[in-house]
Amino acid sequence: MIRIAIVGGIGFGKTYVSKLFKFPVFNADKIVLNIYAKDKKVFKKLKKKIPNIFSKLPIKKDELIKAILRDKNNINIISSIVHPVVKKHLNFFLNKYRKTKFVVLDIPLFLEKKLYKKGDIVIFIQSKKKDVQKKIKKRKNYNILILKRLKSLQIKLSVKKKKSHFIIKNDFKKDSTRKKVKDILRIINYERNSIRY
Repeated sequence: MIRIAIVGGIGFGKTYVSKLFKFPVFNADKIVLNIYAKDKKVFKKLKKKIPNIFSKLPIKKDELIKAILRDKNNINIISSIVHPVVKKHLNFFLNKYRKTKFVVLDIPLFLEKKLYKKGDIVIFIQSKKKDVQKKIKKRKNYNILILKRLKSLQIKLSVKKKKSHFIIKNDFKKDSTRKKVKDILRIINYERNSIRY
């Protein structure tokens, strides 16, 4: 099984590109939403660590925003509680698809949480700043301070780019981006079949 990790900044189109590979995708954001909706243990831990915010399951987005805005350290607390659960889901996913040739990992903190393993293919998604800003501003509950605090969890884009094997310039046009994905898969297959990557 070859693990393809998609990395980049917030709003760069990582999920969009992940789907174009047409392989099983582990979408960490979807897993996190499911955790907030159903995980009683996570709810109890958050309620204990960040009191007077969370009322009941499902954890509401407004409550998370309130917690993040109240104290800049709360985002680290939330991440420390939620990430281990995400990792358990990741291990389940990898075991489920262990016989699949490729899996795609759409995990925003893939490098930050040291999930990289030897043999992984890391692809950096690069997008124009104006396209990213336009996309992010369309999101419900857009808040510049929340965005800054989410970015504080991530390493610099230049570092992510340097650690990547490939770069996809995402112009949010399906045909051109799909072609780039196919080109990368062709290279990976060729290199894996000829010499050890």
